[in-house]
Amino acid sequence: MPITVVGLDGDDTLWHNETRFILTQEELRELLHRHLPEADVDAHLARVEMKNLGVYGYGVKAFTLSMIETAIQLTEGRIPAADLEVILGWGRRMLMEPTELLDGVEPAVRELSERYDLLLITKGDLFDQEGKLARSGLADLFLGVEVVSEKNAGAYRGILARRGIKADEFVMVGNSLRSDILPVLELGARAVHVPYHVTWHHEHVPEESLPREGWYRLESIAAIGEFLGSIN
Repeated sequence: MPITVVGLDGDDTLWHNETRFILTQEELRELLHRHLPEADVDAHLARVEMKNLGVYGYGVKAFTLSMIETAIQLTEGRIPAADLEVILGWGRRMLMEPTELLDGVEPAVRELSERYDLLLITKGDLFDQEGKLARSGLADLFLGVEVVSEKNAGAYRGILARRGIKADEFVMVGNSLRSDILPVLELGARAVHVPYHVTWHHEHVPEESLPREGWYRLESIAAIGEFLGSIN
């Protein structure tokens, strides 16, 4: 069946996101090393984030809470309130930062919108994701927006069923093998992987665990329109 609907991930597919977290984590590391020079801040934060996923979900707010918990635990509760205020300020800054589109995104998405129905399918905090889309200048190009707590086969199945989309008419485009590619292939749909230069450790899956067929890789989203035309 020809492709009629294109799903697009937001974070690190349409706009820069992970770099915000990396820079803020560097600031946390520097702050806590003033109290505990030998502390493995990154490893501790990673454990806290994984533990909290089922409670806080994804996004800046969850990350901020995990940074605060890390700071309290590593300092055994001795971290000054002023430092906690600094960490809260980093979270507020991240939520208010302008949306910076990746190179080639705007013309590529505009071209796609002329040929396909577009859905933004992303996970994280609803308020944050809606704000990033509004600031991106791309909102009017999308038929709909789906912000889910987790991108798994069940979530995609629900989206397609709710919107009356057949799996063989749908293709998902994103930077995460774990969230944007693997679960879509489980449904019999197609997927296009557009790697970002850094990926959160939670999103890694062994590439050999993916089926050999049904998914493709592009080095730049700028080529997505021409590519979809070639397989459609």
